[in-house]
Amino acid sequence: MTKFFLFLSAAAIASPAYAQDIPDSDTPELVVTASRVAQPASEVGQAVTVIDRAEIERRQTTIVSDLLATTPGVTVTRNGTIGALTSVRIRGAESDQTLVVIDGVRVNDPSSTGGGFDFGNLLSSSVERIEVLRGPNSVPWGSQAIGGVVNIITATPTEGVQARANAEYGYADSVFASGGVSGKSGPVSGSLTGGYLRSDGISSAASGTERDGYRQYGATGRLGVEFAPGIGLDLRGYFADSRVDIDDGFDPKTFVVADSPAYGTTQEVYGYAGLHANFADGRFNNRVAFTIADINRDNYLQPGGDVSFIGRGRSERYEYQGDFRPLDRVRVVAGVERENSRYNDGFSYADTGITSVYGQLIVKPVDILTLTGGVRNDDHEDFGNRTTFGANAALALRTGTTFRASYGEGFKAPTLYQLFSDYGNPDLDPETARNFDVGVEQTLLGDRARVGVTYFNRRTRNQIDFRDCIGAECVDRPFGVYDNVARAEADGVEVSLALRPVDALTLTANYSYIDTENRSVGANFGNDLARRPKQTASVNADYRFAFGLAVGGTVTMVGDSFNDAGNTTRIDGYAIGGIRAELPIGERFAVYGRVDNVTDASYQTITGYGTYGRAAYGGVRLRLK
Repeated sequence: MTKFFLFLSAAAIASPAYAQDIPDSDTPELVVTASRVAQPASEVGQAVTVIDRAEIERRQTTIVSDLLATTPGVTVTRNGTIGALTSVRIRGAESDQTLVVIDGVRVNDPSSTGGGFDFGNLLSSSVERIEVLRGPNSVPWGSQAIGGVVNIITATPTEGVQARANAEYGYADSVFASGGVSGKSGPVSGSLTGGYLRSDGISSAASGTERDGYRQYGATGRLGVEFAPGIGLDLRGYFADSRVDIDDGFDPKTFVVADSPAYGTTQEVYGYAGLHANFADGRFNNRVAFTIADINRDNYLQPGGDVSFIGRGRSERYEYQGDFRPLDRVRVVAGVERENSRYNDGFSYADTGITSVYGQLIVKPVDILTLTGGVRNDDHEDFGNRTTFGANAALALRTGTTFRASYGEGFKAPTLYQLFSDYGNPDLDPETARNFDVGVEQTLLGDRARVGVTYFNRRTRNQIDFRDCIGAECVDRPFGVYDNVARAEADGVEVSLALRPVDALTLTANYSYIDTENRSVGANFGNDLARRPKQTASVNADYRFAFGLAVGGTVTMVGDSFNDAGNTTRIDGYAIGGIRAELPIGERFAVYGRVDNVTDASYQTITGYGTYGRAAYGGVRLRLK
């Protein structure tokens, strides 16, 4: 990591560059994840990272989690091949404590053990924008936003007709193709995007020789109709059908993951139907919506064989949100929500519901200061009421210095599996967390340079873990039960750098130090949390020549970590780098290519599971406007 900083320092001095983190001063960047309404980034006191479509295409990234792995405070692990179970942890929180939203739909899986979202099947085909909010934010988002929020937004149609498409081929006989069209005419707007990915993959078992393939086809769509100025209908949909080979066997001699003929399938359907009514020239905005997330998962022992696991998760939400500006410097955001969820694992069925009300007050006492405070109450059918608070402040001085501070609380309701399965415990309390962070951001060189530093502190209580049975309960629960047994702490620093002295050259870099600690009473007290490297860093650089050729590269470094709670199995740190290039042909076409892990580094993110070595890909891109 020290070598990385020497390199980064030299790069910052020798090649300052433009970064997508430096928005055009004439068009201030808007952020929606902090309060669930659009705000200028300068008014948000929480830590949010934004990745736009230009960055996705510049990086030539197929898998969304690969992008997230290069953002501050985020670590990613994957169980081997592309499409395998992929976990995203924010600031050292559990992966199940990350709330994921796609076009306004909460997509965490009610049928999974911890209610988390599997990022393995999330492709970049239709993604227009990603906002990553770090830290608990339960006031606007409710349960599961205990570690942070990943908000995925697909393309919003604009006036006229636009179309884009790309196709690429590469390592492991991989084929990736996507295409989309969008447009707006009068009161009607719409978009439709489809994607397909197939790959022979790699062996998910690090010791294996059999490739584990992956296939997905999917689509997203939007339809909007304005019945009158400010009053309209919004429909959004997402569908994905995925299949991945799984190595879930174990070598009888070494007891490590081994080749297996097993495979799994997943079908995801997410939908949003809403009405909006905006009055008084945008001073009183209203939205009512119904959303649905339906996820079906099946695992098979072998092709044509028996089903070894099924998961049926479904959640439905009814919500109202109002955005009221009684004064120019005062904004009130409030809402009411009802969520019903259910799951079925083939052995047990359960459902539950939660009713929520929240309110936020956003005040600008002076032009340079924005203060936000909020409260939320959630009434859960199975464990009663929970109230959470949050507050943040942003002070944007005219010297280019912005100070930010926030306090946020989060809670995560026990999942249906944790409550009602054969291992469930209906007396569980929700997991809770509180986080505060302070940061400063400075722009230099006429807005062509930006550096930011954020310190955070997070404490988690009542974390739900699986434990062995005790005493008399072993009669009914001989294999164990879920219980509130864990506590955890995390402290850290996030540093970001973006430079732009000339438009042709771009450079962004970030570094995160995250110190996690298990505070659970027992043998693991004081240990590092599993699979949480203390240090991560990433740097991206791109240059575009006058004749159009663009070249770039990414270097990511991840420090040492432990694979287990007992800290007995170490995962060595690693550094991987990739290079890329793109050449336009006329105004509508471009050819591109990249080489990932260009040094063919050998590494693991989970003990026993394989990772990709050097891999090359090439493709063509089409854009019509």
